[in-house]
Amino acid sequence: MQAMQASCVKPRIGVYVCHCGLNIAGVVDVVAVRESASSLDGVVIARDNKYTCSEVGQKTIADDIRDFGLDRVVIASCSPRLHEKTFRALLEKCGMNPFLLEMANIREQCSWVHSGDSEAATEKAKALVRSAVARARLLTPLSRSEGRVVPKVMVVGGGVAGISAALYLGNMGIKTYLVERQPSIGGHMAMLDKTFPTLDCSLCILSPKMVEVAENENIEVLSYSEVEKVEGQVGDFRVQVRRKARYVDEDKCVGCGDCAAKCPVRVPDEFNRNMGERKAIYIPFPQAIPPAYVIDAEHCRYLTQGKCRVCEKVCERGAVMFDQTDRIETIEVGAIVVATGFQPYDASNKPQYGCGRYPNVITSLDFERIICADGPTHGKLKRPGDQAVPKRIAFIQCVGSRDEHRLDGAGAYCSRVCCMITAKQAFMIKEKYPDSEVYVYYTDMRTAGKGFEEFYQRGRGEGIVFVRGKPGEVREEEGGSLRITSEDADSGCILDLSFDMVVLAVGLTPPEGLVDLAQRLNLSRSADGFLMEGHPKLRPFETSIDGIFLAGCVQFPKDIPDSVAQAGGAAAVAAATCSRQKIEMDPLGPIIDEDLCIGCRLCEMLCPYGAIKVEKTDRGYKARSIEVACKGCGVCGASCSARAITMKHYSNDQIVAQTKALLEVS
Repeated sequence: MQAMQASCVKPRIGVYVCHCGLNIAGVVDVVAVRESASSLDGVVIARDNKYTCSEVGQKTIADDIRDFGLDRVVIASCSPRLHEKTFRALLEKCGMNPFLLEMANIREQCSWVHSGDSEAATEKAKALVRSAVARARLLTPLSRSEGRVVPKVMVVGGGVAGISAALYLGNMGIKTYLVERQPSIGGHMAMLDKTFPTLDCSLCILSPKMVEVAENENIEVLSYSEVEKVEGQVGDFRVQVRRKARYVDEDKCVGCGDCAAKCPVRVPDEFNRNMGERKAIYIPFPQAIPPAYVIDAEHCRYLTQGKCRVCEKVCERGAVMFDQTDRIETIEVGAIVVATGFQPYDASNKPQYGCGRYPNVITSLDFERIICADGPTHGKLKRPGDQAVPKRIAFIQCVGSRDEHRLDGAGAYCSRVCCMITAKQAFMIKEKYPDSEVYVYYTDMRTAGKGFEEFYQRGRGEGIVFVRGKPGEVREEEGGSLRITSEDADSGCILDLSFDMVVLAVGLTPPEGLVDLAQRLNLSRSADGFLMEGHPKLRPFETSIDGIFLAGCVQFPKDIPDSVAQAGGAAAVAAATCSRQKIEMDPLGPIIDEDLCIGCRLCEMLCPYGAIKVEKTDRGYKARSIEVACKGCGVCGASCSARAITMKHYSNDQIVAQTKALLEVS
């Protein structure tokens, strides 16, 4: 009925062609595009503005809506992803329905990709505007749907970013669930000895924050847990969390250690990068939160062979519980913050450097555990092969970073922190062992943070030798020494040196399981495998899914201050979401004709947002739309073989009119 009424009344359309400085006007003849638009049917005013999104540009549109009685607006500018919300909000302020707006992308899809041919770019811009006007004639007013808001937040990931986000939220009085897949929160920061550039003890900074999380009455720590399934939408997510069996009651365990002392099973200690041992019942590290032991089901003799149970016998509090099983909890929250961090690049994928083959080739994270006071060597620098103190140490930069030949094809990015990690570690060696020789093989030293350049220069002053040249390989010699041959690009000399130990500065890569988590949350990933933000400049904390936000290295590699800063931003937008009384959703979903629907469930299976459910009715199985969950992607409508589904804001008539206008010869 609305479409029929719209076709009976001739629309009054305003067209606004943006210069975008020279981003568009430097290639496209915007005056010619404006003149072309002014001749189109239904267009009563056409203007070109230097910056349409500016205050002046928006005021011009508002004035024209009032003075010319506009009932449709077409903006020819940048991608709708950037400013569609801006212009919809403007229309609402002017009393217009916000869905009577159409945008033509003449920047990313025109001027930027056709910069070498101004005439062709101008003709394409005219066609894009012509097609936008054709669609705008058929737009109809739509009303937003409303959904409830659960005033709770889930933070996924218990590293420094997740801890910080949870504390920000908890201190605002918001109930927060902190989900961590490991037995303790802390993440990679808990494994570090010192932090740059101040050389503060890492756990001295982090541990009080971990305790604060545990004691905050608004924060519930769900350690040893993973997100299994996510349903719902912004304001009303239903998250299924798998609580893995610890086989130890967290409330009863006091961390006395009697169980571990008597446990007969020893296995490599992953927290110490497998350079030490732990028992089958263990606590990850002394400052762990929760401070409770956990049983390694893969190595426990009772769980694998049905015998032993010595830990259960010696536990005076009866905290060991072998009858525990995994359980699924469903938690309702209004927003989700994803802070699952990173994992170090697997240096064994670079066999030329010998990591995994030569015992004295280690990674930068291995070095952190060696140099740490509670590490496998109690803070003494010893090479793993024979526990000798190395006199000459080499660092090799960019292992897994800035590498277009990486096996996964996604290593061209810079990991940002590696240069400063190496500068810090090299300085720590010289500080503890002044007579040692330290060489750093690098491509470029990138030390752009606050105080970073001064720290780098300080290291050079201590006698650290920086060699601009990346070694082709590391060769092991008799006695475990390692030989590196490399060009020094600054001097033009070839250096052929022998070292006692080599440290590989490995890059930061997306964490294990991120692909599955992204699919469960319907989040996009960038080419490097990390999660993609809503907008790199204007929405750095947000994602394409309303109500889901990012913090820390899950977006791209960051240092600790940047991770904490983003955690604060993510917490702020999550809190803003949960403080609303209701959520209004754009009405872009499908219209389902039950007379045509055959209940085949194809739309339900293909919908990436879980916004279609097939239910049994008195007329058989029929598809139902969950409006607040729908993002208007159109997958359901495109896949429906019975043609029972049409999209509200993208009707067949609108798309056909748009396509025909594109094909017209101007």
